[in-house]
Formats: sequence, structure tokens, C-alpha cells
Amino acid sequence: MSKVLIIGAGGVGRVVAHKCAQARDVIDAMTIASRTRSKCDAIAAEISSLPVKTAQVNADDVAQTTALIKAEQPQLVINVALPYQDLHIMDACLAAGVDYLDTANYEPPDTAHFEYSWQWAYQDRFREKNLMALLGSGFDPGVTNVYTALAAQDYLDEIQELDIIDANAGNHGQPFATNFNPEINIREVTAVCRHWEDGNWVETPPLSTKHSFDFPEGIGPMNIYRMFHEELESLVKHIPTIRKAQFWMTFSDNYLKHLEVLQNVGMTRIDPVRFQGQDIIPLQFLKALLPDPGSLGPLTTGRTCIGVIARGLKDGKPRQVYIYNICEHERAYKETNSQAISYTTGVPAATGAVMMLSGIWKKPGVWNMEQFAPTPFLERMKSLGLSTVVVEGEWPRL
Repeated sequence: MSKVLIIGAGGVGRVVAHKCAQARDVIDAMTIASRTRSKCDAIAAEISSLPVKTAQVNADDVAQTTALIKAEQPQLVINVALPYQDLHIMDACLAAGVDYLDTANYEPPDTAHFEYSWQWAYQDRFREKNLMALLGSGFDPGVTNVYTALAAQDYLDEIQELDIIDANAGNHGQPFATNFNPEINIREVTAVCRHWEDGNWVETPPLSTKHSFDFPEGIGPMNIYRMFHEELESLVKHIPTIRKAQFWMTFSDNYLKHLEVLQNVGMTRIDPVRFQGQDIIPLQFLKALLPDPGSLGPLTTGRTCIGVIARGLKDGKPRQVYIYNICEHERAYKETNSQAISYTTGVPAATGAVMMLSGIWKKPGVWNMEQFAPTPFLERMKSLGLSTVVVEGEWPRL
């Protein structure tokens, strides 16, 4: 039996805590820590099936985080704090001698750019200390990586093309709100788009490529926009047969119009602006004005649909497979007090934790999700609330 330390008490942290509490065959205690302890206390009050402690921590402070880890003595640290803090928490795990898991790769605060190089550079340090770091154990990245590994294991001898498609077919009724941290969301959406094609990264303006995609199970046609997402980087590295890889996400016309206006007036800037004698970051100020994503849970209806279309060869013949999950916002909120965006990130994080703590996925070093056997992860993820659908057929090339 194992204890986990969850760093981060937002919507995803809430789901991770609930799901770790359901994995009683592996996890028997947890501590939830964040900068605001009252948020941790609120989550702990919702869980009665196992002991839950709370703590206050500034995850930017490596010494403070290291001291907390040593005091709590968990077998695993689950990082669901901000991506800016990934390296600090990894440093603390190395100092304390504890395994590490996160859901999103490192992003420097002063640049809207994210890649795995900073975290991959920790490979030798984790291996030498016989510790494991599992990167990107959310849904995208995370489950989309596992779906790609499943396609390579069971359906295709060679993956040649990959489209990762993320739809939020839900509605929260707000004029403008983001479904996860507004600062991270807007930085991600407004970054230059990159996709992989014929051995090179191809750059295009953000959200400049658009298609309509007919989503399954009654969701129907929605507009999808190409953007960069970090799992593309690890997938084309670890599955080198991929010739073309793209990431697509749905955005409503209302979201895009608001985003355009906010960009035009400078509210999405991440450089300091002098205001009334002090420096402020416009995007951080905007975050304070927008609805807290955690408040959207009881308001949100509809479903998410996230999956991958893999194209390639099987026994020398062309073959396509679509692997996806559909999650209902209302069901997610009823179970965990969080909407489906947080749910679809938190469940895979808890699943990855179970894989590591049970020894099913266990190897010293720094790893991405597609580097491990997909089937046990997907079986456990189903038991924790997210199922997988596999459909073979043909879909229009995007």
C-alpha cells in the first residue's frame, strides 16, 4: 500500500484526489498541498474512504517542497500544479528521493512555448537515483499517447499518419470562460502552431487551419482548429514511422471572437506592463477577472470527445483506426464536483499513479506514456471512470 502527495488543488487536483481514494487496493493515504490550504481542506472534506492530510506549500520553492515531501514520506508525488512549476517539483523529488508524475510539460513563465527538452534532460538524474518520472499523464497529453501505443500494438504494423482530435461539445452558459486555468489555456491557444510532416516541424499562424469533423455518438459536426500540443513531440520521437502528426481542437465562434478582441487590446500579453506604479502581466490580470474554471462544474452540460485517428499499414495493406473516449460533464460533476475537462485529466493522472505504485509501469528514468504497455492502463482507467471505444473505417484526411 502506498501514500501519494498531490500538489495542486484546482479542478484536476480534486478529481485526482477522488480517484486515488477509489484505488484502495494500491493507495491507502494521501496528502493534498497547494499555495492556498483552504482549497485543499475543501477537497479533503469530500473524501471519507481513506485518510487525507492537507498542507500549504509554495511549489516554486524547491527547499520548501523538498521539506514537505520528506515530512509526508509519500511513495509518489502527483504534480497537478502549474506547468511553470514542473522543474521545481522534479528537483524536490530528486532531493527527497521520491517518484514523480505530472499531466503537462514544463513551460517557462516568460515565453509561451512548451517542449519536453527541459524535462527529458532529467533522464540521467532520475535513473541514477533509481527514481521514475512519468510525464504527461493527463488525457491530451496522456491517454492520447496511450491510444497511439494501442494502435501500434494491436491495429497497425506501421503508423504513418496521426490526427489527435479534442472536442468539448459542452456549454457552460458564460459569455467567455476557459475550462481550465485561463492563463495556461490562452497561452496554449495563441502559440504558433506546429505540426510534424516528412521529418520536419511546420509552423503556421495559430488557429489558421480549420476543418469540420463529424464526431461520433450523436455529437455531430464541429469546427476543429489545428494547434501545437506537446504529445506530438514525444510521439514522433518514440514512433519514428509517423510521417505526419497533427493536433486539432474545437472552439466556438463565441470563444474565438472574445479571444480576438482580448488579443487586439493587449489583454493576452505575458510581458510586464507598468500600471499605477507597479508591473502587472495583462494575462494574469485577465485570469483574475474570468470565471474560475472550478466554478463551471454545476453549470456545464454536454460531452467531451477526445481521441486519435491513426492511419498506416497492417499486413502490408492500408488501415485506419479511430480510438476515442466520450465523457459527460454532468456525470463527472455528480461524481467529483468537477466538469469533464478536469475529469478527463484527473482520471488518467490517478491511473498513471496506480500503474507506477503497483509496479506495472516501473522503470528508473524519465518517460512518456507511449513508452509503456497500453492495455493495463486502459483497463484500470475504465474501472476509474473513462472507457475507450475503437472503430475501424475511413475518415477524411485533415
